Amino acid sequence: MRRTAARAGGAVAYPGAEAPGADAGVEAPEPGAETVPAPAPGPAPVRQQESLRTEFPFQLPRGYVDESGTVHRDGVMRLSTARDELVPLRDVRVQENPAFLSVVLLGRVITRLGTLPMVHDGIVENMFASDLAFLQDFYRQINAEGHTRAAVRCPHCAEPFEVELGGSRLGES
Repeated sequence: MRRTAARAGGAVAYPGAEAPGADAGVEAPEPGAETVPAPAPGPAPVRQQESLRTEFPFQLPRGYVDESGTVHRDGVMRLSTARDELVPLRDVRVQENPAFLSVVLLGRVITRLGTLPMVHDGIVENMFASDLAFLQDFYRQINAEGHTRAAVRCPHCAEPFEVELGGSRLGES
């Protein structure tokens, strides 16, 4: 076995041995040898996508009382789709009375209420007015990402203030 001259720090280098600080498993190129560039790094690692929250639990202020007298207060509402807002417009009851829009719309987006097997507009129609008002506000909040107000400035005096962007009834924006 042939030894080479000692390096600074007292370490002895052997042919084919790694230099201090060199990457393990990578040999230094021979003097005068052509070097090949390392391959380009692959695509950036894919970040895990944020999941979109589509269902929101709620608790009615009074509760829906079914035909057997059971009070149902805990429920779940899902985000509304464009279809949810368009389909009720074809409903005869909504065409005759636009105030009925919120009842039909809420019947589509409430996915659970207490132990009821199914929630529909007939259930929403028989809720107390305070519960209906609560659900209308809750619908606006979850479908407008928590708020329907925007900060603006007066074009004349530059004073900041907020404006309400939401419509007066569900389904209006």
